[in-house]
Amino acid sequence: MKKSVFFGALTAAALAAGVAGAATLDDVKSRGELICGVNTGLVGFAAPDANGNWSGFDVAVCQAVAAAVLGDPSKVKYVPTTGQTRFTALGSGEVDLLARNTTWTYSRDTDLKLQFTATNYYDGQGFMVRKDSGVTSAKELDGASICIQTGTTTELNLADYFKANNMSYQPITVDSNAEGEQQFLAGACDAYTTDASGLAATRAAFANPQDYVILPEIISKEPLAPAVRQGDDQWTDIVRWTIFGLIAAEEYGVTSANIDELAKGTENPEVNRMLGTEGDLGAMLGLDKQWLVRAIKANGNYGEIFAATIGEQTPIGLARGLNAQWTQGGLLYAPPFR
Repeated sequence: MKKSVFFGALTAAALAAGVAGAATLDDVKSRGELICGVNTGLVGFAAPDANGNWSGFDVAVCQAVAAAVLGDPSKVKYVPTTGQTRFTALGSGEVDLLARNTTWTYSRDTDLKLQFTATNYYDGQGFMVRKDSGVTSAKELDGASICIQTGTTTELNLADYFKANNMSYQPITVDSNAEGEQQFLAGACDAYTTDASGLAATRAAFANPQDYVILPEIISKEPLAPAVRQGDDQWTDIVRWTIFGLIAAEEYGVTSANIDELAKGTENPEVNRMLGTEGDLGAMLGLDKQWLVRAIKANGNYGEIFAATIGEQTPIGLARGLNAQWTQGGLLYAPPFR
């Protein structure tokens, strides 16, 4: 789930350089479809149902961008990617957008030539254990076997944490969250580590989720952000400001239920600019005035998406925490639309 840092860096960088400057917006429009790289299957974030229909928090980003650019949130092709394949898929042009719980890091931003658009989930790495193990703190995992996805920042964070606390562990490497889940449930490891949100999503899919505990320690900063290739500023701006638009819509009370009425004009100039009744911000992106109206209507504002996919009333059960609006003590903050 987390994120390859150095593995394949040169290859990904070379691939990115080969497609840098490509007019992604033109490609998407001519194709009539947005190709979005997502997780291979993480309930609440990105997972297909029995009929192959994708849904989740990350999927909503893909759909909002498709709605903004193509006028239809359903015009998306989902490409499942692993921690090992996601950056190559983006750098080679196989996908237009990577919306897959991926941490924004220095090396990915610079060495891999990725362009992170906007953090849409503030996360941190945690640990999950069986409740009957009696373990209540990560500090009690000295000597434990720990399932961990290979080629990810999770590996580096884990090594740092255990070294800093003078503890040892036995890594049990897996290639995907599905494999990690299987190994953990089979008892091949004492604990499973990845993003705390990923642990919550994984546990929710267990037959008996109450038998497993997510420990209180968060050992890293994991700002998760959709990414595009470097070299196409227009496409970067479209994805970035679509995400900011979803965040700002929640701040200003623009919802899927009232947006049609608000799009006729309001007393708030900022909302009017966002929804295209004042000025023409869409033209600056190569889009029409209603681009953000369509993006918000696709699945609602940020808060609506969060609540419907991973919020406290879902099986995932995540509280807003750091992902609350800045006005509510969180870190979500969209720059001004002007």
